[in-house]
Amino acid sequence: MTDLAAAYAECRRINARHGRSYYLATLLLPPPKRPAIHALYALARVADDIVDEPGHDPATRLDELHQRLRDGDADPVITAARDTIARWHIPWPLFDDFFAAMRMDLHVTSYGTWEDLLGYMHGSAAVIGLQTLPILEPLPGFADIAAPYARDLGLGFQLTNFLRDVGEDLDRGRVYLPEEDLDRFGVNVGQLRQRVVDDRFRALLRFEIDRARGLLATAAVGIRLLHPTSRDCVRTALALYGGILDEIERADYRVLDRRVSVGVARRAALAATGVGRAWLARRPHHTHQASVCSTSEKPNARSSIGAYSTRGPRMSPVE
Repeated sequence: MTDLAAAYAECRRINARHGRSYYLATLLLPPPKRPAIHALYALARVADDIVDEPGHDPATRLDELHQRLRDGDADPVITAARDTIARWHIPWPLFDDFFAAMRMDLHVTSYGTWEDLLGYMHGSAAVIGLQTLPILEPLPGFADIAAPYARDLGLGFQLTNFLRDVGEDLDRGRVYLPEEDLDRFGVNVGQLRQRVVDDRFRALLRFEIDRARGLLATAAVGIRLLHPTSRDCVRTALALYGGILDEIERADYRVLDRRVSVGVARRAALAATGVGRAWLARRPHHTHQASVCSTSEKPNARSSIGAYSTRGPRMSPVE
């Protein structure tokens, strides 16, 4: 196994260990595309862990991770992420915006309005959707049209995670529910810290769940703009995250003292449905599959859209 293949294998292990829904949906992509998604997930996970488990001087560690991504080093996550960025021509400013949002988590603990929260989520979520877009491969000529849907995909996923993790985020001293929404429904942070689930809190969660479902529904419209072999990955991811919202409702909105999740049986059923469709989608596209890069076996191969530059990673922001 080459060093590059080993780096991607480590990213796959990180994704499998920490991102159950994300990893399951990724399995529906053609095998040559999966390593790139694993690499992007692993990079985000490493940054997230610095923020959520601060330890010593998290700001410096975050800055160092950002610089190491720019400069390169032997770390497997850095190696795989840099190769993915170069191979798929992912714009560098998306990663700059991501790290800017991660730094906000070190000193911003709440957001006054939905627009304020969206400012944070641009870097923490929307750019994740945009980073994956070249890998999911919009149909020729549709990349710019597909971008807003990819943005909403990232936003919908993160808002769902916020609603699932209200209690965990409180333990970290953060509230990702806009203060204007808390006020609207008569909920205060003290009530959240006391883990009080009453009709006011349920109304607040219903409002936020409707907002998350709206983002997921909008993102779903963009599936048709993607290459057929990528569509079932996104469909399944949307179904899995929608399932989290269903589970919050089924738990009577009790997310302050527990983490709800989609059961194994339902996850398996959703994945099985997607596997069948994904297999059928690949059959007419053998030529596409033969030319998509295989990062584990052919590090210098090209994707179906020529998404590998023999010049190596571009270390300055893409215009």
